Amino acid sequence: MRPFLLLGFLLSNITATAAIEPISTSIAVGMAAALTGFLATYQNVFYYFHECCRPEWISFNRTGLEVALDRKLFGQHVASRVVQKAVTGFMNNKNPKKPLVLSLHGWTGTGKNLVSQLIAENIYKEGMASSFVHQFVSTAHFPHLNQIEDYKSQLQQWIKGNVTNCPRSMFIFDEMDKMHPGLIDCIKPYLDYYEHLDGVSYRQAIFIFLSNAGGEHITQVALDFWKAGRDREEMKLLDLEPALSLSVFNNKQSGLWHTSLIDKNLVDFFVPFLPLEYRHVLLCGMAEMSAKGLKPDQDVVDQMARDLVYFPKSEKIFSGKGCKTIGGKLDYYT
Repeated sequence: MRPFLLLGFLLSNITATAAIEPISTSIAVGMAAALTGFLATYQNVFYYFHECCRPEWISFNRTGLEVALDRKLFGQHVASRVVQKAVTGFMNNKNPKKPLVLSLHGWTGTGKNLVSQLIAENIYKEGMASSFVHQFVSTAHFPHLNQIEDYKSQLQQWIKGNVTNCPRSMFIFDEMDKMHPGLIDCIKPYLDYYEHLDGVSYRQAIFIFLSNAGGEHITQVALDFWKAGRDREEMKLLDLEPALSLSVFNNKQSGLWHTSLIDKNLVDFFVPFLPLEYRHVLLCGMAEMSAKGLKPDQDVVDQMARDLVYFPKSEKIFSGKGCKTIGGKLDYYT
């Protein structure tokens, strides 16, 4: 029997007993008070062991996110700064006007999935395993074009149901560049500036889109900086975001092609992830060895990094797969 139903049942029986035996009323009241206290304690214990939409399970760790980005994300000074400021500002705002919407762009292996994970780990006690973090992969969840109307309905119901259950929900959409055009527009109302939609407020939710789209533009800007002899760390969001959002909007393979999410300015930040250089691959390799419980070995990591493919073909500046395959490759070299 649920604790609150049990409380009602026992209190009704105590009251009935007190009505029959007036002399025991004070005892009955004392018993009811004790029982109420017991069930309150039981409830707190229940919340402690079972994930709930409460501060015990959902609490933003600003310092934790900052440290994690610094120690685990390499070569992404622009993305790191934008994410830190955007998430911190949103989580500290007690009355946001809309959900936080981040669109992460860049080639594979540059850290987009890692950043989503780090955000989740520093908001939800259970991290990516939290029942309030929902991840969609386009090729797995929305594979068939002829079922797009069903996907729209299911996606709307899923988001509404989960935000109703917990306003502080997070939704991650991976492989946006493989999503059917027009599908993502179905969630536009939930990302807008509405106080309530059918009695539900979406303003505390977080939406993150991950896409390879725009990678060409980001790489070109990085290459131009390199050719001009400018330091990579000189790049700022302003050097990348305006043209990035435009290229994504006009790219039929972006998943955000001509979407109202961009047209209505509902995406808060287009976050660029720069292509990684040899030095960043080394850092990834050392970190991966530590994560595997191995003693970091510069010689081993250097040998592995040298055998990777780099582009453009003539200059060989950027890693073709970023840090994506490093975990598996290290097994070969160690």
